[in-house]
Amino acid sequence: MTLRLSTDKETGVAVVTLDRPERLNAVDLALAAELSATWRALRFDDAVRAVVLTGAGGRAFSTGLDRDAVVPQPSSPYSQDDPLIAIGPKTNDLWKPVIAAVAGMACGGAFYLLGEADFVIADETATFFDPHTSYGMVSAYESVLLAQRMPYGEVARTVLMGNAERLGARRAYEVGLVSEVTGAGRALEAAVRCATVIAGYPTEGVQGSVRALWAAKEAARDRGFAQAPHLIALGNLPDERQAQLFTDRPRTTPHTR
Repeated sequence: MTLRLSTDKETGVAVVTLDRPERLNAVDLALAAELSATWRALRFDDAVRAVVLTGAGGRAFSTGLDRDAVVPQPSSPYSQDDPLIAIGPKTNDLWKPVIAAVAGMACGGAFYLLGEADFVIADETATFFDPHTSYGMVSAYESVLLAQRMPYGEVARTVLMGNAERLGARRAYEVGLVSEVTGAGRALEAAVRCATVIAGYPTEGVQGSVRALWAAKEAARDRGFAQAPHLIALGNLPDERQAQLFTDRPRTTPHTR
């Protein structure tokens, strides 16, 4: 198992932990399936009233799709399969509040999860970036989700600068991606504290509020997602060229804002 679930029945808080620290919590196909199944199972667990999502190991929340994952694709640009499209809680109709606790790197496909969290708490080690353009890939779903949390110019800079630039925790707070910055190693504690408060309220009102907030974002998200498969099919370099860029690109120290 590459996902851990722990539940405190007394507080009503569940902690979901991405547990592939040796791979920087990158999401392979097995973990993608576990995430989807976990969110759907939590819908039926009335003892859980709020959820915290985090990553094991401290080096990364998640670095997105595991590069070793093999995802067969149909030839038609109208039928592209995205392996991460169903890993988020909202996509799986979970309307219990989800708070993300981030330490270390959060990049690329990690935004599928952060984009469906209700808010994000990061410790001072957190860095956020989107490497797609550096490797000849279109940032489509990630861009749509980021655009619902950050000003357009900040999203554009983050996406287009690729590996060359990273948002530090403090800058992520300033632009609205993160709601709180803690000391190193304290994000999970802070997220659990918030989740415990929320879990203590009547769950009907909480879940209704989560659904209302998501409804305000849903239309724009759905329109953006509708374009994403075609843009990816048209704009991505062939897999072998992406792999070459990943291997050959000079390693430089990215600028952190």
